[in-house]
Amino acid sequence: MALDYRKCAEEIFATLGGKDNIASAAHCATRLRLAIVDNGKVDLKKLENVEGVQGVFSNAGQLQIIIGTGTVNKVFDEFIDVSGVSAGSKDDVKAAAAANMPWWKRLVKTLGDVFVPILPAIVAAGLMMGLVEALGNAIPSFKGSDWFGFLDMAANTAFAYLPVLVAISSAKVFGANEFLGAVMGLMMVHSALTNGWNAAAGYEKWYLFGEGFRIGGYVIGQINQLGYQGHVIPVVISIWMMAKIEKKLHQVVPEVIDLFVTPLSTVLITALLTFMIIGPIFSGLETIVLNAATALVANPIGACVMGAIYPLTVVMGLHHMYNTIELGMLGAYEGALNTWMPIASAANFAQFGACLAVGLKAKSNKTKQVAIPSALSASLGITEPAIFGVNLRFMKPFIFAAAGGAVGALIGAIFHIGAVSNGVTGIPGYLIAKNPLGYTIVLLVSAGIAFALTWVLWKEDPDDVEKPVTETVPYETAISTEKGVVIQPVAGKMIPASEIADPMFAAETMGPSIGIVPSGETVYAPFDGKVTMLFPTKHAVGVTSDDGIEVLIHVGIDTVSMNGTGFEAYVEPDQVIHAGDKLLHFDRAEIKKAGHPDTVIVVITNGAEFKEVKKAA
Repeated sequence: MALDYRKCAEEIFATLGGKDNIASAAHCATRLRLAIVDNGKVDLKKLENVEGVQGVFSNAGQLQIIIGTGTVNKVFDEFIDVSGVSAGSKDDVKAAAAANMPWWKRLVKTLGDVFVPILPAIVAAGLMMGLVEALGNAIPSFKGSDWFGFLDMAANTAFAYLPVLVAISSAKVFGANEFLGAVMGLMMVHSALTNGWNAAAGYEKWYLFGEGFRIGGYVIGQINQLGYQGHVIPVVISIWMMAKIEKKLHQVVPEVIDLFVTPLSTVLITALLTFMIIGPIFSGLETIVLNAATALVANPIGACVMGAIYPLTVVMGLHHMYNTIELGMLGAYEGALNTWMPIASAANFAQFGACLAVGLKAKSNKTKQVAIPSALSASLGITEPAIFGVNLRFMKPFIFAAAGGAVGALIGAIFHIGAVSNGVTGIPGYLIAKNPLGYTIVLLVSAGIAFALTWVLWKEDPDDVEKPVTETVPYETAISTEKGVVIQPVAGKMIPASEIADPMFAAETMGPSIGIVPSGETVYAPFDGKVTMLFPTKHAVGVTSDDGIEVLIHVGIDTVSMNGTGFEAYVEPDQVIHAGDKLLHFDRAEIKKAGHPDTVIVVITNGAEFKEVKKAA
């Protein structure tokens, strides 16, 4: 049965704690995205069980309700109408959600906003590096060819000029001029500076203010002629500062000279601050953090712990911070590997294994419909549907997936698995993994443990299993004529026309009639014939038998005012039908909710043509 978009929207809204608890609403291709004022007022259990909702999770301060492609936009339109909330864009929802987040979550979200947009460039470069290296190993002569040199240059560009990509993305996030951001990024890897990867060979210094001013271990006024290849945090901090400076200058500089004074001053001031203070301090701190992260994941125990807690960081919306670590690892020196990737892959593929087990073991059709596609998504590295829609909802599969991820990450550390890029995990991770065999073992162990534990130890709640609906086709004769009979079209108790709560039908104005107080919700064909008429609102259908009996079947009293809500048609005009075929489906609860009687009326509209008409009631 097709989803009732209005009903879905109403039931979703009923779980959210009222209009005042919704700060903003938007939708993407598959999800409703809501910024909620107080998450404690949301009835998540009830929300998860709304028909049409495939999963619910909170990410980056947003309540995201998975509904599906082609459906979410229709539910969203009804939701806006039902709730009275103004429709906004995804950016509006993000802004509203961010305003309610603690500072540390906003910091992590900002890093995600900076690095996620540049991932396609990094992934493409990493894949090309892997392919070029594979060809070089397979064909020794290829390594010295012009093609190898060209492709190697193309593959390394994103990493060699990573600060430029980070600077442009940061400028966009912080609201600065993106071209000024690009200039700052280019400045930090300028050819006049010693390549940052060659720092050990020594570099010159510029003394802009004599010997400068010493503060602790740093000298203010002294600039190291050293590039920032591979660094990301100093770039982000510099562009953040640049945005502050640019916005302030726009406020104080007269408009007549703003066009050239503000950009010039912004770049000069930011450059001085970057090379004298921000760069030296934060590059040093970044190096300390990266060295600690590298040592952590190189240690099997540390990797095991991270494999277990990785899904928790996804739940908290903190996983985007790993992009910073991975890019730092890749940029540490030429040919450096990303050793964080196997941990993420182990954790994500374990979620796939647990979710797949739920999908195969569950008896609930709704659970199966959500779990199987979510498992496939997780195998490709996109785990949110599996985590929030299935594993975390049932909890045990989430815990078992954490166990699988821990063991898989442990094996990854033992085999010293690394990747030449970042941004992809799971099956696509083969394209960047340096040790395909070891990587395969990591995936199989992670998913296998999670699947086995879930299959054996997880038990489905009987309340989650849909109760079978048994509705038999009626066979009683409702009205008979000398040319044939009209079978009762819906299960229920037949009543005389005089008891129908509608004067016109009670008076049998349209022809011989009976009423049926329904116990079922399906209207069946009362004979062999064809459909002659179907109301646009699908609350009534006209059929004619092969013997020439014309019958109108009308569901409910005044239900035309429901405009089709709660009704579904299985047939079209002129369609040939046979006794017992499904014609309509109606929702008795929806009719009752609208305040109408649900009596089904059966009328022979050409009754005057028959000499003998006998009614069962």
